[in-house]
Amino acid sequence: MGDTMFVETMSFKGLQKRSKKTEKNEKGRFKKKKRFGRTLSNRAPAMLLSCLERKLKYHGLKLNKVNTIKVKASQYNHFDDTYTKKTLNKRWNDFSGIKVQRDLYSAFLLMNMVNDKYLDKINRDLCFKTFDLFLKNHDELINNLKKEPHMLKSMGL
Repeated sequence: MGDTMFVETMSFKGLQKRSKKTEKNEKGRFKKKKRFGRTLSNRAPAMLLSCLERKLKYHGLKLNKVNTIKVKASQYNHFDDTYTKKTLNKRWNDFSGIKVQRDLYSAFLLMNMVNDKYLDKINRDLCFKTFDLFLKNHDELINNLKKEPHMLKSMGL
């Protein structure tokens, strides 16, 4: 466990930039153009990935970087083999009554890549084989998180 790691390639610089659009909210006030600059500064995801990659190399392992543009894990639905763009605030996927947290489902999809050499396609057949176990573990984790006094708001609980 923990010897194979997948991560989506991201442009953290793009997340730091301010929005170019000037918009107004329902009350007629201007919306803020801020993005995730301070959050990225405080959490340093690029540094985490470089440290993780260095530590994996000590053990002869590698960090598998998935092509985000081709895979689109957060948009993919393995049940009907479609892609649906979602807003950032939509934290749950609903598959005909099966509710799954979006980030956990994306991690499940990345786990089911076609192979380690070409990280640009999800193996749909493997998704069907492993989904029941994933759903069981997902529901158990969500129930345990709901019992905690400090629920994770970023997961939409």
